[in-house]
Amino acid sequence: MSKKNKKTPIKPARIRRKKSDIQQDKGADRKPGRSKPGLEELPEIIEALTGSVGGSALFGDGDDDMPNPSAADIPQVLPVLAVRDIVVFNYMILPLFVGREKSVKAVDAALASDRYILILTQKDESVEDPNHDELYQTGTVGMIMRMLKMPDGRLKVLVQGLARAKVTRFKSGAPYHIAELEPLMEPEIGPLTPEQEALIRSSREQSERILTLRGISSQDIMSVLNNVSEPGRLADLIASNLRMKVEAAQKILECHEPMKRLELVNGQLLKEVEVANMQNKIQTMAKEGMDKAQRDFYLREQLKAIKRELGDDGDDSEDMEDLRKAIQSSGMPKDVMKEAFKQLRRLETMHAESSEATVIRTYLDWMTELPWKKLSRDRLDIKKAETILDEDHYDLEKVKERILEYLSVRKLNPKMKGPILCFVGPPGVGKTSLGRSIARSLGRKFHRMSLGGMRDEAEIRGHRRTYIGAMPGRIIQAIKQCGTRNPVIMLDEIDKLGSDFRGDPSSALLEVLDPEQNYSFTDHYLNVPFDLSKAMFICTANMLDSIPSALLDRMEVIRIPGYTEQEKTVIARRYLIPRQTEENGLKDKEMVISNVLVSKVIREYTREAGLRNVEREIGTLCRKMARRKAEGEKGPFKVTAKNLYELLGPPRFLDDEKETTLPAGVAVGLAWTPYGGEILHIEVTTMPGKGKLILTGKLGDVMKESAQAALSIARTRADMYGIDPKFSENLDIHIHVPAGATPKDGPSAGVTLVTALISALTNTPVCPDLAMTGEISLRGRVLPVGGVKEKILAAVSRGMKKVLIPSQNKKDLADIPDELRKRIIIKTIEKVDEVWPLAKAK
Repeated sequence: MSKKNKKTPIKPARIRRKKSDIQQDKGADRKPGRSKPGLEELPEIIEALTGSVGGSALFGDGDDDMPNPSAADIPQVLPVLAVRDIVVFNYMILPLFVGREKSVKAVDAALASDRYILILTQKDESVEDPNHDELYQTGTVGMIMRMLKMPDGRLKVLVQGLARAKVTRFKSGAPYHIAELEPLMEPEIGPLTPEQEALIRSSREQSERILTLRGISSQDIMSVLNNVSEPGRLADLIASNLRMKVEAAQKILECHEPMKRLELVNGQLLKEVEVANMQNKIQTMAKEGMDKAQRDFYLREQLKAIKRELGDDGDDSEDMEDLRKAIQSSGMPKDVMKEAFKQLRRLETMHAESSEATVIRTYLDWMTELPWKKLSRDRLDIKKAETILDEDHYDLEKVKERILEYLSVRKLNPKMKGPILCFVGPPGVGKTSLGRSIARSLGRKFHRMSLGGMRDEAEIRGHRRTYIGAMPGRIIQAIKQCGTRNPVIMLDEIDKLGSDFRGDPSSALLEVLDPEQNYSFTDHYLNVPFDLSKAMFICTANMLDSIPSALLDRMEVIRIPGYTEQEKTVIARRYLIPRQTEENGLKDKEMVISNVLVSKVIREYTREAGLRNVEREIGTLCRKMARRKAEGEKGPFKVTAKNLYELLGPPRFLDDEKETTLPAGVAVGLAWTPYGGEILHIEVTTMPGKGKLILTGKLGDVMKESAQAALSIARTRADMYGIDPKFSENLDIHIHVPAGATPKDGPSAGVTLVTALISALTNTPVCPDLAMTGEISLRGRVLPVGGVKEKILAAVSRGMKKVLIPSQNKKDLADIPDELRKRIIIKTIEKVDEVWPLAKAK
């Protein structure tokens, strides 16, 4: 700073400008949303101002022509001009349009004194009359160089930034803002270090890159920037012409250190370079796309001309007319038809060979082929439907009764919605085949959809048409294949659904399996509602634990338990043997097998709740007989007790596997699995030690907790059973459940654990033909368990004579056939104390 500027009062620079040169869209009263000029507009500013003050006077080249006041020259109290969406920097000359009353009075007050005014930026540009708290506290002292008053009282002023200033206190009482301020003068900068010189050069180079990317001639501007050697002045010059948000510009203004300020500006320059690069890339891509579109249009016009010459130009119009007729005759609802015609109009404007036209054409084909109104006629003859169900399936009275109830209600109320049934049971009990029988009894189309392992939500709801190769979901595909809006759709293995990053199919099924919602099911591909309320959905599952509760709540659960040996014998005689003889090329009655041998096959070669293995063994017998027939032997071929073992090999399961006596510490429990009931031997042994409890057999957490509870019950009832009260201090107890590689869990082994533990501690064997099940509590109560029928079936198949179940499971005995109950003694228990007198060997 020169001594002349320290002593001489500052006079505003005079600039000759036309009235039209003062821009009206900047400054104090600009409307929100307009951005300030960018770096590419520097040439206009240079051209506008160099005519009067010259480039060196405006941008600073080291001379003192430009006003450069000291702190002493700037008054300590100045009127405040609030601007909306711009930050004024030092050495910046810009026009402002002033219209607010306070702003006009502040400008008049500045002109009446020494033309100095403090310019502060509003924090929120939408505020019409900002108070002191709504203004930034750091601003720029400016000098009003020129003012033009409009007829309506508004002003156009040309302002030049002189120095930074910080508000120390606002004064009140005046008709405009007045602030006491502290000038923030530029600190002295010594010789530039290499790092500082590099930063200055980087800022200049980034500015030149921006100008080049904008397509602006940078020679004049760069000559000005190269003449500015002071870091602070260079930072202010560049920042005043960058497109920045108010917050970023204010942060630069508030930075007092010149080099730090230049670093902030350099960061903004790097962002602007990235934006300019991206804009240039987008413009280049748009131009290339435009050139390709023009070329394609020219080629299409040539192709049309060739087709007209060949007489083939009428095919497209005929195709569109066929589509129009198909839409009109499809029976779509009005809203859906409106969407279809909209897509048809788009298709008519496109070239037939374009990819978008292919997508729309495929979409319209799906829309016209869906059965929007077509319904198959229900067979409402209840007696005939009952006959069909009895022909196809033996027993399953609950399921048949539910289907006949549905048909009866359907007959009385044709507008009823389709039910959502869920068949739950072990594999091989006929859940899937039952769905086909239901469809046959109703006279409806049947579609089976396997959900096992499905992990993609789009399998249910479809893909958006924006994806390549998009298709509707499996539900809409099933409706189309059936050709009717009310088929029987079987969702097989619904408990095997999965979920991953592609979505959760079970959540997508919530709308499908809700009669209150599925009347307007929206597939992502169709993007229009489709009515699924008339379809009958039947789900199958092996267990309910893995089905989400919200989905399970929408379904009516019907349990299908396993079959008894007698039921399996009847099913094999009625259905399995005729089917296998036909499939293996034998005629009716060419293979002869008695019911006794069928029962022997079931008992000694299979052990399951369903019938799949039974059918495999019968199929093996049929193949053996088919070979004999193919070798020239004459039938009928009889299966006898002697040749049964030759045909099927040695028995896999024998009743004599059941031990005639059990050692002390062993008890027989009953377990439920998805494949039916199983018996479970629980072994307990004691050894000298310090009361350690060892659990083996790959037990789950729940079963381990049951073992802990059983030990506690044994300790609290030691006197009752004649057990040494100090056994927990002198003995280690090892509890093992054989088949150690098989995971086991659940609370239903609690009663068996207590019995085996008491047997080991009293050295008293347990009755070998007794099986038991039940959960225990620390108070000695026996709590109910599930799968009672399957467990009793397993006990009977293993030759047990008696079984103990919780008294609260007495209601489940109604599901057990009388024939099965005659073969085993079932006793109910309420407390653990009742078990030991019944369990110990006599």
